[in-house]
Amino acid sequence: MSLVLDGLDPLVRELRDRGYRVIGPTVRDGAIVLGELTGADELPWGVGVELAAGRYRLRERGDDAAFGHSAGPQSWKPYLRPPRQKLWDARRTERGFEVREPEEEPVRYAFLGVRPCDLRALEVTDRVLGGGRYADTAYTARRDRAFVIVVNCTEPGETCFCASMGTGPGAESGYDLALTERAGPRYVADAGTDEGAAVLAAIPHAEADDGTVAAARADVAAAAGRMGRTMPEADLRDLLAARLGSPRWDDVASRCLTCGNCTMVCPTCFCTTVEDVTDVTGDHAERWRTWDSCFDLDFTHLGAGPVRGTPRSRYRQWLTHKLGTWHDQFGSSGCVGCGRCIVWCPVGIDLTEEVAALHAEGDGA
Repeated sequence: MSLVLDGLDPLVRELRDRGYRVIGPTVRDGAIVLGELTGADELPWGVGVELAAGRYRLRERGDDAAFGHSAGPQSWKPYLRPPRQKLWDARRTERGFEVREPEEEPVRYAFLGVRPCDLRALEVTDRVLGGGRYADTAYTARRDRAFVIVVNCTEPGETCFCASMGTGPGAESGYDLALTERAGPRYVADAGTDEGAAVLAAIPHAEADDGTVAAARADVAAAAGRMGRTMPEADLRDLLAARLGSPRWDDVASRCLTCGNCTMVCPTCFCTTVEDVTDVTGDHAERWRTWDSCFDLDFTHLGAGPVRGTPRSRYRQWLTHKLGTWHDQFGSSGCVGCGRCIVWCPVGIDLTEEVAALHAEGDGA
């Protein structure tokens, strides 16, 4: 049964009273970023965005929408897998070195404003980091404690293409609560878990009538036809596998700075490196895990040098893995169509444009 909420402050208060740190979008430094919220007044009310390849600007919407914007520069992964994390430290004792793993405080996050594309990114990352023999236990512990509030998309951005990736604009499962923003602002709310239902029951609400529910669903469905970008209707895995020798890789390499911005803003990229540090006495050592990028020249450095020593090879590796061989490893695409890599590329490289160019070459490429 769908419910209607008038405003979001009771929801934020209830989550905080339950011990959650509420993380959601807010305006800071000329962008809509994620941060801890103490009240719903800190949401980006009436703020939208203008997006293009290599361009991001805020704009006034002229209404009171809190979620009238597409995904910002940050995804939710820094809260689940921090950019820099200590794995262990070691101290010299009379019996040798004593190794200790850090004891992490059990943080309970409530993610408010997760877009359906980012919700799918969480599910993709769960398979990458939470499955198999070598699960990241720190990630899974944070993820298991997280309360996820997805907000269905009714106004996609100019660089969004989730509809062609099958990841939006509406969420179907995987959330505790799902909200659809309506004028007022009012929110059509649906619970996806028992915990979500309990939170809804504890805050003021009304039962949504059939007309309100239908209108909310129509707004989400209409958003699918207003995407700013689209992927070609093709088997991307097979397409990229057949284009490994394409001259298009040289074309994009001539523009790519190999800065790694695309991997840093991507909600599913997961590459890391390990740093070992010691103090000047040699009595103390630490091992840290930090985010890394396949665009980094040293990422594949072996004894004789880097395996992928050219921008061409590094860009090709990123795109063919993200859209192609990710299927072989994890059973799905690694791209969710959020468009962040397009917006935050300093030279405006658009992966949908690159894939379309590869597709246009035809089978004879």
